[in-house]
Amino acid sequence: MMEKRKTEYENLLWDLDGTLTDPAVGITTAAQMALRRCGIEVDNRRGLYKFIGPPLMDSFRDFYGFTDAEAARACGYFREYYNVTGLFENVMYEGMDLLLDRLAAAGYKLYVATSKPEPIARRVLEHFDLARRFLFIGADTTDHRRPTKAAVIEYVLERCGIAAMRERTVMIGDRKHDVIGARAAGIDSIGVLYGYGSEEEMRECGATTTVRDVPSLCRLLLADE
Repeated sequence: MMEKRKTEYENLLWDLDGTLTDPAVGITTAAQMALRRCGIEVDNRRGLYKFIGPPLMDSFRDFYGFTDAEAARACGYFREYYNVTGLFENVMYEGMDLLLDRLAAAGYKLYVATSKPEPIARRVLEHFDLARRFLFIGADTTDHRRPTKAAVIEYVLERCGIAAMRERTVMIGDRKHDVIGARAAGIDSIGVLYGYGSEEEMRECGATTTVRDVPSLCRLLLADE
């Protein structure tokens, strides 16, 4: 079947956690262990889903009132587990690999824009055989020189030579940080509701549109024959 685009977009920027893959077990376990090392016990890991999506330093500061130094120490504890074990406690959303192949066949250009450090993002994507499906993997640096999603998006736009194509570029993600970052960069956003953000969250932060599941995302972007 000949794939056809259904939108005027050409460049699709993708969040990783909660959009391409479901990282709940690894991230919440790592957060639970890090908080325990800091003297905070969280028995129900569902309460730590809020760690999925935002930059890690922000999560410890915003959710637990940590100072910068305390947050940096907690991030170190987090990574002791996550960088070895947690990153593989992850599941690709069903049908995502096929969707990416269909989008590429239709002429869309695919990029990753994630707040994960680049080496970790690449390991996750390679683990699921997704890395080869993207033209570029944009992420934070290991020393956190791109600490916001807006900074990551700008990095991808500039590095890939598509900064002049903002009206034909869209950010796909599941949390407000993706939408806010897209707005700061002057591009549209698609909020996916199968991840860890709610419809209310997407509406309040101004997502251009939302989709409920992977098939809905497919229907939004591809025209059926």
